[in-house]
Amino acid sequence: MNRSHPSFRALRRAVVAGLCAAAFAPQAWSQANFPSRPVRLIVGFPAGTGPDIVARLLAQKLSEGWGGVGVVVDNKPGAAGLIAASEAARAAPDGHTLMLAETGQLSIAPSSYNKLPYDPVRDFAPVSQVVSADFALLVNPQKVQARNVKDFVAWSKQQKGLFMATFGAGTPGHFGAYMFGEAVGLQPEPVHYKSTGDALAGMFSGDMHAVFASVGLAAPNVKAGKLVALGTTGPVRAPALPDVPTMKEQGYNTLEFSSWFGIVAPGKTPPEVLARLEADVLKAVRSADGKQKLQDAGFRVTGTTRDEFARIIAADTVTWGKAVKATGFKAD
Repeated sequence: MNRSHPSFRALRRAVVAGLCAAAFAPQAWSQANFPSRPVRLIVGFPAGTGPDIVARLLAQKLSEGWGGVGVVVDNKPGAAGLIAASEAARAAPDGHTLMLAETGQLSIAPSSYNKLPYDPVRDFAPVSQVVSADFALLVNPQKVQARNVKDFVAWSKQQKGLFMATFGAGTPGHFGAYMFGEAVGLQPEPVHYKSTGDALAGMFSGDMHAVFASVGLAAPNVKAGKLVALGTTGPVRAPALPDVPTMKEQGYNTLEFSSWFGIVAPGKTPPEVLARLEADVLKAVRSADGKQKLQDAGFRVTGTTRDEFARIIAADTVTWGKAVKATGFKAD
């Protein structure tokens, strides 16, 4: 056929159009059909903890938004979340395996470990910071009579030692204990428990003097009268504990710190899948009932974009790195 013939030119245009459609088909398919099977959401902490609460609320909202496609929360506790992060980093980068990341895994671990089994920057793609979690300083009312931070400091100075429970070495609560000691002129002895349940058991029994626990975890125990909150570490009072003054309100201006939980995907997840995940997570977090449930659980809802979350991770890596360096702590 003559290449100048109208029929040839029409055929060539049809072939080119077909090739273009084929080239864009995989991306269009991934957007329209994602998720194509149940999504696994890895959490590095046990059931009933703050991260687990957030993960399960988010899993429910995402599943609803995905037309009932299941979101399975997979708890992989141990090593302050490093076991879960290592597994998530190795997962297939197709959006069907995600992790609810916590500050310690991505922003504290680089400074507290000489060698990590994953690279926080290379191996993970930020999707959205979901919530920020302030901490409450808790004591056992049967063990400690103080009802504010000043009285607790005075009480502590009369003791032979100040033993503070933590939910694991290298966690925000661990370094929060050091920060507390520096702010009030004490040298607390952090006692690292393997799980949240074990740490709380140490508090209930009176073996431990105090603990920094997330407001979400603290509130039910405070309302039940099992523990007393002396102060919170957020910039404003926590809605879940409105009668508890912040550390700043009590004159301890350096004791403002928090943790965060956010969704990340394996590092090589395609941009179009990340964009879909970002939009769906933000829709879930910003929905009226989704936001209310997270707030009722004691969290400050943030719901950031991918870029905002990346900047937060980087900034917190510097901030917590300074705290880790000041303590001289190394986990390995």
